[in-house]
Amino acid sequence: MSCKPPAISTAIAAAALVLLASGCAPVDPGLGEAHRYDMAIQTIDPDPVYPEDGAKPGDSGAKAAKATERYRKDSAKPVQTMSASSGSGSGSGPN
Repeated sequence: MSCKPPAISTAIAAAALVLLASGCAPVDPGLGEAHRYDMAIQTIDPDPVYPEDGAKPGDSGAKAAKATERYRKDSAKPVQTMSASSGSGSGSGPN
């Protein structure tokens, strides 16, 4: 006559062993940083510096009204263009 432990007892013992062993595993402190990084690089300027005579968040809107009036009269100030890249690159585009 052989004495075998029941299958349920073995499964419970294995599950308990796995839970105990997982408690010893190191936890990465950077877990979840990819999401925070992705959000940070999509922020244009987290601390913007506004010009003294420019519109600021919370202004009354008088400057916006003047700008709208200039736009409607076609006397708006020209837009300053900025380049996002600092050098020339080469790539293979469609021919």
